[in-house]
Amino acid sequence: MAEAVAKIGRRVIAVVEDGGNHLDLSDCELSSFPTGLYLATSAVADKILTISLTNNQLKSLPGKFCTFFKETQVLNLDGNFLEKLPHEASLLCNLKIINLARNKLDTFPDQLTEMHSIENINLEGNQIKDIPIETLKCMPKLSSVNLKLNPMNKVALNLSDVKFEVLL
Repeated sequence: MAEAVAKIGRRVIAVVEDGGNHLDLSDCELSSFPTGLYLATSAVADKILTISLTNNQLKSLPGKFCTFFKETQVLNLDGNFLEKLPHEASLLCNLKIINLARNKLDTFPDQLTEMHSIENINLEGNQIKDIPIETLKCMPKLSSVNLKLNPMNKVALNLSDVKFEVLL
């Protein structure tokens, strides 16, 4: 655990000192998002465009995360235990890419359909059985939705006139 805390500290210091735009907290054994990171990254939060929290043990993402890192364009949450996204996720109005692969989602996160900037959604390897295909068709910038390895009824999906790539 001490090594994970030290790893987080080093990575945050590097982002703050360099004024970087990528916060990588992958493989840090996080079971929740550390509240102290809001203060630690406050000077550069609006410059952080990419956040990676892959391969942690996150069961939820706090709503404050979405309002604090509101300029985020790429959010990688692959390999956690997320069952849902917070309501505030829809406030990530600059988000272009979200990776929620290998989590515990059993329903399609409706917040994603409220993000008009989103281009790529990865939901591979969850427990999603149904998707709001008609709502997704109305998303202006959506180019790809990955739904591989979900227990969906692929035969029942009406993918006619879909203008984006759907990976099943």
